[in-house]
Amino acid sequence: MYIEIDSKKYWVEQEGRGEPLVLLHGFTGLTKTWSPFIQQWSKNFHVISIDLPGHGKTKAYEPFSIETVCDDIYKIMNRLDLDNIHLLGYSMGGRTALSFACLYPQCVESLILESSSPGLKTVDEQENRRKWDEKLAIKLENEGLFSFVSYWTNIPLFETQKHLPKQIQNQLKQERLSHNAKGLAASLRYMGTGSQPSWWNQLEKLTFKVLLITGELDEKFTALNREMVNLLPNGEHQLIKDAGHAIHVEEPQIFGKIVSDFILHK
Repeated sequence: MYIEIDSKKYWVEQEGRGEPLVLLHGFTGLTKTWSPFIQQWSKNFHVISIDLPGHGKTKAYEPFSIETVCDDIYKIMNRLDLDNIHLLGYSMGGRTALSFACLYPQCVESLILESSSPGLKTVDEQENRRKWDEKLAIKLENEGLFSFVSYWTNIPLFETQKHLPKQIQNQLKQERLSHNAKGLAASLRYMGTGSQPSWWNQLEKLTFKVLLITGELDEKFTALNREMVNLLPNGEHQLIKDAGHAIHVEEPQIFGKIVSDFILHK
């Protein structure tokens, strides 16, 4: 269903009853990202998945930012009469989830971050990343979606996905191709790692339970998460063997159980 927030229309899907679990997908993902887990999780939770701006069916006009999106998520919570939520985000969705947790900590019961980060530490790093994201956005606009998806599929971050069954690889490709170039370019510009605030100094203030999940083959994010967990008062880090960046795709059974167990035994 659509939920209108000011001039924007967010696509929101709901399933199940119980404590609310809000799901935020990664870049080039959408609510369909979580389809393999909905039946399992909705047995115990009220599962809410949202298409983030630039993705799926959500209609959001430029410019936006990770902060304004978090404000919109807060308003969506109010529309759905949700006081406290369990929040799960993957990659870009994880950065959004962590941003929400830092901005609205009173609304978060627990936080699960899959292959995510608190952003970049220095202004120089942020500026360099913004330039890189802008180049990617221009590439999208100039070369089109199909060319970009071919490029994005082959970046080193997703190398481990080449070992997945062809059917799964094709599903991922179709998911990425279901978007439009303008929307993804806007997401890169306004919700890229270089554009978001750095939350490193806020981690020690998050008192609720936080679960960090990374794949052992994703060395960059595993190193980041090892640093993060030392700053979180109530954090834990689970390392998934033989998995890369997208654990929910590469090890779905393990991932689904980890999420359920963490919330049920919090």
